[in-house]
Amino acid sequence: MVFNRNLYLQKLIAADGNGMIKIITGIRRCGKSFLLFELFKNYLLEQGIQADHIIQINLEDRRNKRLRNPDMLLEYIDNQLKDHQKYYILLDEIQLVSEFEDVLNSYLHIFNAEVYVTGSNAKFLSKDVITEFRGRGWEIRVRPLSFAEYFEGIGGDKRDALQDYYAYGGLPAVALLPSAEEKIAYLKEMYYTIYFRDIVDRNRLQNEEGLEKTLQVLASSMGATINPTKIANTFKSISDIKISANTISKYIEHLKDAFMISEAMRYNIKGRKYIGADSKYYFEDPGIRNAILGFRQIENSHMMENVLYNELCSRSYSVDVGLVEIWEKGADGKNKHKKLEVDYVINRGSQRIYIQSAYMMSDADKVAQEQRPLMKIEDSFRKVIISDDYGGKFYNNDGVLRIGVFDFLFDTKCLNE
Repeated sequence: MVFNRNLYLQKLIAADGNGMIKIITGIRRCGKSFLLFELFKNYLLEQGIQADHIIQINLEDRRNKRLRNPDMLLEYIDNQLKDHQKYYILLDEIQLVSEFEDVLNSYLHIFNAEVYVTGSNAKFLSKDVITEFRGRGWEIRVRPLSFAEYFEGIGGDKRDALQDYYAYGGLPAVALLPSAEEKIAYLKEMYYTIYFRDIVDRNRLQNEEGLEKTLQVLASSMGATINPTKIANTFKSISDIKISANTISKYIEHLKDAFMISEAMRYNIKGRKYIGADSKYYFEDPGIRNAILGFRQIENSHMMENVLYNELCSRSYSVDVGLVEIWEKGADGKNKHKKLEVDYVINRGSQRIYIQSAYMMSDADKVAQEQRPLMKIEDSFRKVIISDDYGGKFYNNDGVLRIGVFDFLFDTKCLNE
């Protein structure tokens, strides 16, 4: 079975000839290598590119260890460039090469060389590296399978498929395993031996327990605002473990660098500014999140919120958590200050949309509860509620767009129509 990664394939195709180094990033095992070495390579061959004009090197392969030396890699590639026709240089896991920036920059001025590379570490796209590329690096961020990609490959009943997706996520290798037992075993093994160990080893961390506890708190708190100080206080009060907020902040940055989690910052909608230290953290893959917790705490409402966040990011929106501050009269007749939350404030160019994730909207009171923050926003940008217990798409009497979760996940243009 082959999963269609057409979104990312089209991005690779569109970047051909842009004069930049194409840098494919994303969490390990999300399918970057398959995208580059199979899907994109096959596309090139179908377009008539000769096989000897596609230079393909997997730098994770032990057989290519010598090519992790920058000078040997440069010499090897140069020796393959034998004429003036276009060559495609495809390099997998380029961060394994020391001084890789110099190697890649060496091909910026070779008129017939198109360079595509993959990398798993976000620091490999740090500001320092971008400076080295002098504005000539073009990032293509790849994520695990979206639900639409997953369902296209797996098929079956969409409700059952979504439940499996909430539990086991969208890593292609996991999706292909036949049983729940195999998926769970694989994810647990991947979490510890690939993701966790990679972060510990790369950052030379001494306190592995501290990192693991931080991960567990972030996984348990998914969908809730939190900050390093709160996490440190939780450790101290529950487990009598003393880890400073500063250390926890570093752990969180390491996790973001490894693409395991993403941060959604709090944004004051009326004040038009970011506020406070609290953020929400979502996991790049639900299956890895669940493996961290031993496949406990798989609540559909929280998993849906994480999946919607990832889907919005894959559609190139920037995503924040909205805060609406209001004053209301209480039962005692006195005005009281309240803070209402909007799950997602999304922006793309001049477009802004406010979205609530509501797993169940079973009665009028629940509808009113979910709409309340949206109705307190005074601007005219679109307001949306995505719910699991509704199928279809319509504007209600309050001007709020209601969308069923499947309608949203299967239709990438549903927010634009």
